[in-house]
Amino acid sequence: QVQLVESGGGLVQAGGSLTLSCAASARTFSAYTMGWFRQAPGKERDFVAALSLSHGNTYYGYSVKGRFTVSRDNAKNTVYLQMNSLKPEDTAVYYCAAGGGERATMAPQRLTSYDYWGQGTQVTISS
Repeated sequence: QVQLVESGGGLVQAGGSLTLSCAASARTFSAYTMGWFRQAPGKERDFVAALSLSHGNTYYGYSVKGRFTVSRDNAKNTVYLQMNSLKPEDTAVYYCAAGGGERATMAPQRLTSYDYWGQGTQVTISS
């Protein structure tokens, strides 16, 4: 069982920045692909970014590429999502997820590739 705890959400103005953190309880943290998803009111949960911890590859959703950066600190079992040039359409609840094995490595953008989810953190961008 892996427990994930997100933090760092808040309210910022458009053009600003936020960094989200996801602390994982996994003893084998380095074996998981870690993903970030977001869900706006009335919409589906969408892929934002992922980091394959075993291979070091990063993946980004089209709408955030070039603005968001996913990184990790293995010593702290933590994954970060640095968000720059934020837009009102980035407003959503952001979720951290962990997925093991080839399923997550091969398809990090899929919800079904992940086994564990955090509780989410609200990000609100004002115009």
